[in-house]
Amino acid sequence: MRDSVKSFSGRQPRILVATPEITYLPHGMGNMADRLRAKAGGMADVSAALVAALFDMGADVHVALPHYRRMFHVDVANLISEELRLYKSKLPESRIHLAEDRVFYYRDTVYSGQDADLKVALAFQREIINNIVPTVKPDIIHCNDWMTGLIPAMGRRLGIPCLLTVHNIHTCHATLAAIEDRGIDAAEFWRFLYFSRMPSSYEETRESNPVDLLTSGIFAAHFINTVSPSFLREIIEGRHNMVPPQVRHEIAQKFHAGCALGILNAPDSSYDPQSDRALIERYSAASHHTAKARNKAALQKRLGLTVNEHAPLFLWPSRLDPVQKGCQLLGDVLPAVVSAADRNSPQVVVVASGAYRQRLVEIVSSAGLGKKVAIRDFDESLQRLGYAAADFVLMPSSFEPCGLPQMIGCI
Repeated sequence: MRDSVKSFSGRQPRILVATPEITYLPHGMGNMADRLRAKAGGMADVSAALVAALFDMGADVHVALPHYRRMFHVDVANLISEELRLYKSKLPESRIHLAEDRVFYYRDTVYSGQDADLKVALAFQREIINNIVPTVKPDIIHCNDWMTGLIPAMGRRLGIPCLLTVHNIHTCHATLAAIEDRGIDAAEFWRFLYFSRMPSSYEETRESNPVDLLTSGIFAAHFINTVSPSFLREIIEGRHNMVPPQVRHEIAQKFHAGCALGILNAPDSSYDPQSDRALIERYSAASHHTAKARNKAALQKRLGLTVNEHAPLFLWPSRLDPVQKGCQLLGDVLPAVVSAADRNSPQVVVVASGAYRQRLVEIVSSAGLGKKVAIRDFDESLQRLGYAAADFVLMPSSFEPCGLPQMIGCI
């Protein structure tokens, strides 16, 4: 497998992975590898697994991600500028590149709302374009979703091949003026961007013709991939009304040019219940019955549910996104499903963040279901314990680009 990494002028390729999410990094990538963790969904797991695999293959892999100080468990009060400078001076060989901007520092989640997320995306890409790419001098850049959608256009101008992975079809828009106000010299590569309408000139376009960030990334990238072959096929065939027409068109163009591929995601090996450290008791196929019961009791106790091994336990592990994940259906049926007087009636555990969370909290509170339903913000360790404890995994999604939860739930 190591031989499959082609050399560039007698050396391994220098690959820059630009991602707003990651769950872990290989130990050899620098002193900060163990403390960097920022996850909102499957992108974080896939990015981590890819970086680890490239690193193990001997590739000169670098990672760029926003410096989410609070999520990285750094003591912000003690991290004044001089200490930060000294801290970084100890990492000359590090291949972890943290994009610096105040907009990242005090966030509790990767995504929080469209306006705030757009500010983060533009600041992140500014740092990559202005500082990280000139420092790393990559041979290849791997981008992920709309938050890195401007980078392939920069790559086209500089002659750096870019791969864009489409994890989801969400996008945002920004005018060239807004992009430039964040410190990105878009005039250098504006011709490689995708606009809401056909641009006639830079001057005409700058103030009033928004750039579609995801579609720009697809349009400018040398190659794209989706996170499953079926999702690529469904997009091209127009099976999902929620896929914007311009996204579908550009993905179809790439596919027919031989520059698009669907590559199925897979759970990271750390989800193996024989070795997963988040479990109260690890297990194999031979010992799963007893161990799952103990994990179930531990989860019920931790979340304040009635401890009952006979109560069917349902886990909701997916982002509470009302557009994609079908969480309104859960809200509609939840009281009827769990409010039965039978002691062995079902219990539901939700370990997820998202726009629909507050509505679920209100439903549980008004129906007095606190002993049968637990709703917690996303926490990876708690979610892993939930998989080990649950009897069922809930996934009523209207569509799934891949769907790691149902794969993990079967392990």
